[in-house]
Amino acid sequence: MHKDDLVRLRHMLDAANEAIELAAGKSRDEIENERLLNLSLVRLIEIVGEAADHVSAEFCLKHSSIPWKEIIGMRHRLIHGYDNIDYDLLYQTIREDLPALVALLQGILPTE
Repeated sequence: MHKDDLVRLRHMLDAANEAIELAAGKSRDEIENERLLNLSLVRLIEIVGEAADHVSAEFCLKHSSIPWKEIIGMRHRLIHGYDNIDYDLLYQTIREDLPALVALLQGILPTE
């Protein structure tokens, strides 16, 4: 595994885990209406997408079980659609997609 890919994957894993932790026990409405929580979660998901966008094409091809295009697409959607965030999608991403991504990344990354 290339060192840069390893760094990016760890950024993805750390941001995903932090988002899951911040959202633990929070409802969809709390995520939308608690401003600091909302901003934090959006930023963490942006980080996941930005880091994914910098993973090498070779690594992405080798690990096609990770939905790279969707992860990067979510980042673009949040950055460029900052004024029209779909909170149902954000909630689903945090509750369903991030835990699945964490499991995939933990299976790929060497243990420390």
